[in-house]
Amino acid sequence: MSNVIDLKGISWRRDEKTILRDVNWQVAKGQHWAVLGLNGSGKTTILNMINGYIWPTTGTVSVLGHEFGTIDLRELRRSIGWVSSSLQEKMHYNDLTDNVVISGKYASIGLYEKPTAQDYEQAHQLMRDLGCGHLIGGYYRTCSQGEKQKILIARALMASPRLLILDEACNGLDFISREALLSSISEIASRPDAPTLLYVTHHTEEISHVFTHTLLVRRGTIFSVGETKEVVTSEALSEFFETPVHISWQKERAWLSVP
Repeated sequence: MSNVIDLKGISWRRDEKTILRDVNWQVAKGQHWAVLGLNGSGKTTILNMINGYIWPTTGTVSVLGHEFGTIDLRELRRSIGWVSSSLQEKMHYNDLTDNVVISGKYASIGLYEKPTAQDYEQAHQLMRDLGCGHLIGGYYRTCSQGEKQKILIARALMASPRLLILDEACNGLDFISREALLSSISEIASRPDAPTLLYVTHHTEEISHVFTHTLLVRRGTIFSVGETKEVVTSEALSEFFETPVHISWQKERAWLSVP
């Protein structure tokens, strides 16, 4: 069975500057991955490449069993959900939450199709599953930042994606909102029909037990890759961050501190 993601020998140059160098990464079906790196490490560039928004300078990219160059990338993107805090600002603030969720079916910003009763039923069920059923029928503009993230995850799931990318989804959330969102993400990952999840962050404590594998990205290269318990250690992360750090595992999450 082909991998969900298969990056081989990837490099990417822009304005004569190398942004990615010799990236090799395979994600198998059934795995959920955390992607950890500091700002500017190359995480978002890798995501843009997986979505086909940029093309590698060297190497090959295959996503969901299709090698780039052999498939219409617009069709491929319909099978990929991507949620980020920056996406919040692109939504139409006067839209109803229901319509924001349903717009994910059509991969549009704003809803320009006439939804069916089944569309509304599916959207409402997704919202209830994510713990934001109380927002049904409300306006997107009145939602808190954490509620907006849940709405956007429901929007991504509306299209039944095979790959779901959560790009710093907890950015800017307070502690309670963050924990509520992480709980919802864990529930999604635990479903038998769950899409493959990529959770991008620079906070180790956000890597819950459902993310069995972790990719460490530093300065445009793969620093380490493998099972989370083997990659996220005090020794490995001290070298990764180039400063002494300590990892303490509590309730299957890695809490980082500086000695």
